[in-house]
Amino acid sequence: MTRSLLVCILFSAAVAVASDIQAVRSADPRNIANGLRIPCEGYVDQPYVVITSNGTWVCTLTTGKGLEGQSGQHVVATSSRDQGKTWSAPVDIEPETGPEASWVTPLITPSGRIYAFYTFNGDNVVTLPSSDKRVRSDTHGWYAFRYSDDEGQTWSAQRYRIPLRVTDVDKGNPWHGEVCHFWGIDKPKVKDGKVFFAFTKLGKFFMQDGEGWVVSSDNLLTEPDPDKVVFKLLPSGEKGIRNPALGSVQEEHNLVPLDKSDLLCVFRLEGVTPGQSYSRDGGASWSLPEPMTYGPGKRPLKTPRACPKLFMTSEGKYLFWYHNHGGKLWAGRNPVFLTGGVLKSDGFIRWSEPELVLFDPNPAIRMSYPDLIEQSGRFWLTETQKSAARVHALDRSLLEGLWNQESASSVCTNGLLLEKRQSGDDQSRPAVPKGFGDLSLGGLTVELWFQLESGAPGQTLFSSQEKDGRGVRVITSEMGSQATVAIELCDGSRVALWQTDPGAVQSGKLHHAVFICDFSAAVISVIADGVFLDGGAVRQYGWGRIPLEMGEVKGSFHGLVSPLVKTLRLYDRALLTSEAVGNFRAGAAK
Repeated sequence: MTRSLLVCILFSAAVAVASDIQAVRSADPRNIANGLRIPCEGYVDQPYVVITSNGTWVCTLTTGKGLEGQSGQHVVATSSRDQGKTWSAPVDIEPETGPEASWVTPLITPSGRIYAFYTFNGDNVVTLPSSDKRVRSDTHGWYAFRYSDDEGQTWSAQRYRIPLRVTDVDKGNPWHGEVCHFWGIDKPKVKDGKVFFAFTKLGKFFMQDGEGWVVSSDNLLTEPDPDKVVFKLLPSGEKGIRNPALGSVQEEHNLVPLDKSDLLCVFRLEGVTPGQSYSRDGGASWSLPEPMTYGPGKRPLKTPRACPKLFMTSEGKYLFWYHNHGGKLWAGRNPVFLTGGVLKSDGFIRWSEPELVLFDPNPAIRMSYPDLIEQSGRFWLTETQKSAARVHALDRSLLEGLWNQESASSVCTNGLLLEKRQSGDDQSRPAVPKGFGDLSLGGLTVELWFQLESGAPGQTLFSSQEKDGRGVRVITSEMGSQATVAIELCDGSRVALWQTDPGAVQSGKLHHAVFICDFSAAVISVIADGVFLDGGAVRQYGWGRIPLEMGEVKGSFHGLVSPLVKTLRLYDRALLTSEAVGNFRAGAAK
């Protein structure tokens, strides 16, 4: 065989493998390109859905023919009778002829009436005081609403206004309280017959000195005359939900009801972590906001300056949408993670380790402003990339895994190719199943129970690598002066490497590590001792990216396992986080 022919054969094989993973990626329901499109005019935001008594989905959204914040931005409604497969032509709630109407959030009442609440530039204020320069006009004006009694096909001729009490933050805005500077992303919630939804007032233009407030109503669900609906602004007094120590950026407040009269409000900060505050008196007062944690005394969650969205299901369980890294500003909204929350008797939610639920292969694509749809035991997420909005079905078993993580304690056998237990002092050479590394199921997982004698880098714990580097290996490494454990993937020409967080691995201690290599989403994550490593305070990310072009990582059929490894498991797919946690809780001896 000539050298040129051999090169052609190898190149063709590489292309075929790349095509295989592309096919897997293209069929992955988590890939946002596979979602169902919601109609819009070009720009699109906050696609939120309510469900009528006959099962129709009515989606309200902010849209426009220009870019975000440009003239012509307005709010519309569209409906679907087949769970998002097809949609009606959008109907104006407010026309594009203006003034600007934005950030609509819907509520459906027991009578079937749908309310749409939104920011409306009712006084047509397009400049700042003492200036003739036109500015964005979508975050000031009136808190307005219209309603529909025919499933969103038409909307009330009259526009109504929620009276917003002027508070200290308003007096400091450019208009000194004569115009309210605000916006809201919170879909209204119902608790004990009362309606609550949070929003953000701003003290400075543009999007500075944010402060959380809550609109509540005791009779919105039952009063047919909109003029007789009574609204309250909470908390009482001049100060909203804010902690000056957390900085200027405190915005996109949203809440969920808990037990009794308790509420939880979450909001975004400049980056690194969301903020949280609890109310124990129906919103009249709130705890001093602090970084959001996985539970009292636990580590903080991490997310950039992106919408951190809370949801509560009909069964009283909770979900939280975030991006699981500590970036700043508006970047890094891909992929999306969910954590599942369970309310405990002490009145606080405990959040699970997260699952990756949505991605775009292009890391520059951003997605945000989601809604959770629940119907007949099924769940969907909506999201927007600002130019396209979609609906995505969720796997109910994935959600149940999040909510039941605390009690999970069995070893996952789905996709298990090899389980090797060791107790001797010599390295072993087990046969590596041929399916390991071929990526036909979109990824692979390496799980180890191990105990290091020293933290010296360069110790091989597992390897299936050939002499040319093709294959998979797990080695000791270091970051700074601290020991880590890393996985290395090689397809013969490309290498991907990711390591545990510093401090996660200590010599002389038995550890459990699960390296989840999700080639479809192009993400490597590590679950160490039952915890999804998120980088902590040392690095922005706890998960890494796999090159999109990377092919299969099949290596030698004769593996190498260090005597430091007590148990090795190889899987031909990317495990779920909940499965990895269950393996940890099952213990080393099972």
